Amino acid sequence: MSVTEARPPAAAFATERAWRLNPQVALRDEAFGALAYHYGNRRLVFLKSRLLVDLVSSLGEYPSAAEAIGALVPEGRRASYERALARLAASEVIDVR
Repeated sequence: MSVTEARPPAAAFATERAWRLNPQVALRDEAFGALAYHYGNRRLVFLKSRLLVDLVSSLGEYPSAAEAIGALVPEGRRASYERALARLAASEVIDVR
């Protein structure tokens, strides 16, 4: 794909589904947020905000990602956190329960 071509649309993140931190992922707290290491695929992912770390850590406590986002993320920032969760799902940091 060249730089001038449009990217294909990303698959929508299923906020209505129940998500959790993947059991093969370990989080290590850092000053900027956390490092997420996946022991299965050996990926290292940076979670660049404390709120994102809190959201990812507590996903399993809510019946859906939408409810977790609604409870933890300020209204004006919810779309960006939904996109962040979509990227984390693609990296297998979080998965569907």
